[in-house]
Amino acid sequence: MADLVKAARIGFASEFAFYLKAHNFHWNVEGPDFSEFHSFFGDIYEEVQGSVDEFAENIRKLDAYAPGSFSAFSSLSVISEANEPMDAMSMAATLAQDAVKMAELCAMVYKLAEADGEFGFANFLADRQDAYRKHAWMLRSTLK
Repeated sequence: MADLVKAARIGFASEFAFYLKAHNFHWNVEGPDFSEFHSFFGDIYEEVQGSVDEFAENIRKLDAYAPGSFSAFSSLSVISEANEPMDAMSMAATLAQDAVKMAELCAMVYKLAEADGEFGFANFLADRQDAYRKHAWMLRSTLK
């Protein structure tokens, strides 16, 4: 169970970091396709934001604590921060790469949850993997 808790905390911190990055891009996108990208990034961050609380609750169900500070998120997350301004297509490319990372991370945590008999958590992670795969597909399609 210790491996699952450690991986779940990494997954949760990464989920929050992905949410924050998408929200950052929603706020700061510019250019001739502003309206489309602003809306697109908004759809992504809202979907991810909708899962954050449930992710934390799944960690609490394991009798562990969910990380809850920016320093914890930063030290645990596999998603890097985006501190420098970038154009809309670079934002989309960055999120596409991050969505693939998140899908892979969800799959890894899923395997641990399933092995530990945490089937409800595993189902949640399977749904998150599917959501990230959809985000990656839509972002990749935008880049063509």
